[in-house]
Amino acid sequence: MKPYSLDLRQKIVDAYACGDISQRKLAKNFGVTLSFVQNLLKRDRELGTICPKVRTEQTPTKLNAEQLEILRQLVAAQPDATLSELRERLYEKTEVFIGVATVNRMVRWKLHLNLKKKVSTPRRKTLMKSNSPDLSTGNS
Repeated sequence: MKPYSLDLRQKIVDAYACGDISQRKLAKNFGVTLSFVQNLLKRDRELGTICPKVRTEQTPTKLNAEQLEILRQLVAAQPDATLSELRERLYEKTEVFIGVATVNRMVRWKLHLNLKKKVSTPRRKTLMKSNSPDLSTGNS
């Protein structure tokens, strides 16, 4: 999610500085959460800045290179496996338990793979003869 603009942040701080308005009303008037207003004012008071925090370090991936390679092999062995099945097989081989959403991210974004499902044969369209009486003609 993108951070709120500096313009909006400054308007909130200025409105609070004028007084006569609670943090709750500020949040409601500007369409932000109360916790955002509280944290913004605290940041302004303690650090003297209203700029959003800059994320300096990304969260490390859940799987290392070796585990990603095992996941790649699992997908190659059975490309129509569900994410849940891949998760279970990965746990059996590496003893690393991750969520289904994490498996999806690793397969799509780290390994650049798509999970292909088996193409099922189309159903045959057959007309089923009804055993009920034909009400439109009045015959039974």
